[in-house]
Parts: sequence; structure tokens; C-alpha cells
Amino acid sequence: MDYETIKVETRDAVDYLTLNRPEALNSINSQMVTALRDYFRGLMENTDTRVVVMQGEGRAFCAGLDIKQAGTADSSGHKPVGQGWGFQGYLAEVYILMRRCPQPIISLIQGPACGGGFAFVLASDVRIAADNARMNAAFIRIGLSACDMGTSYFLPRLVGTSVASELMLTGKFIDAERALTTGLVSEVVPLEQLKSTADSYLRDMLTTSP
Repeated sequence: MDYETIKVETRDAVDYLTLNRPEALNSINSQMVTALRDYFRGLMENTDTRVVVMQGEGRAFCAGLDIKQAGTADSSGHKPVGQGWGFQGYLAEVYILMRRCPQPIISLIQGPACGGGFAFVLASDVRIAADNARMNAAFIRIGLSACDMGTSYFLPRLVGTSVASELMLTGKFIDAERALTTGLVSEVVPLEQLKSTADSYLRDMLTTSP
């Protein structure tokens, strides 16, 4: 399918998946969810793509759920689910598909990664942060729980129960430096070096056995 809210560029055996709503800080709407579900589902039988690099266009990785557009129809007039729990279930499938696809996913995090965007980071295999990255489990600040989109599953396994509980129960931000010290990310680099840093990981991964 043709995507509007994400871009996929294939170079050699690497897919560069870019969240492409920079005017809205790459926040998640129905159209983006539909595109991501289709893309990650397609990876299941894709033997050409070895690694996926996930990133955001512009100054943010992903600001989380677009509250105004989450349950609205996409450009074709298709409205996959309604508001509330229905949309949450529709979005949650993206994170399940991210974990089920056989390709490793490297997230390149710049600027804010909030709520559902933070969950994209957590569902990845390797996380590299720019020095301006800021992440939080924003769900609890908008009347949801701390458990949304796999956060309560992934986060304690990455940073331990105490730090995970702190982040989930307060919704406070964790900056790049603390993310590195807690093991949430593998590396923190200047923003302009983010993509070149990923290249070294890709070279190593592509020399291994599929």
C-alpha cells in the first residue's frame, strides 16, 4: 500500500522506517496505525530486509497519540475502530507485530518520545538516543493507566522495577543521560551523529548470519 504518514526507504538489506508527520511531532493517528500495522505485518515473510531502522522526521521521534485525530477516518474515509478501548487495541497490535517480526529494530530517538512513541522505543531491540532525547510514559497524565501499549511489560525488563514504577506512576520525563545510566538506551550521541552511529551497528549486524 502507499503510505502517507510513514516513509519506508530500503537500502541494501536495511529498511529505514520514518514516522512522517513532522508538523504534528509525528504523533500517532489512525492512518499511521494502519500503515504501521501493514508494514510490520509484511516483514513476517520478508527475507530481503535484515534490519529495520525506526526514526522520526523533523525535531521529534514521536509525541505519542494525536488525541484529536486518533479515532478519525484516514484519507480513504476508512475508520478502522472507534474511540476509547477499540482504538487502544488497534494500536496495541503494532507493538505485538514489532516483537513478532524476525528483523531486529533499531530506534533512533531525537527530541520527545512520549506515550505511544515511548512504547515504539521500548518495543525495539536496540535504542540509540540523541543528546536532546526526552522520553516519558505519558499515559497516566491523560487519564489512562501506566500499562498501556506494552510499557508495563517492556520497561521493567529494561530498567528494573523501581525506575520503571517511578516513570509509569508519575509520567515524568527521562532525559538521554539518565536513559543511558539506567540501560534504557545503548548509546547517547550528538544529534548530528545519530544516523552515522547507527551505521556502525548496521555494519556489524549485516556481517552476521541471517
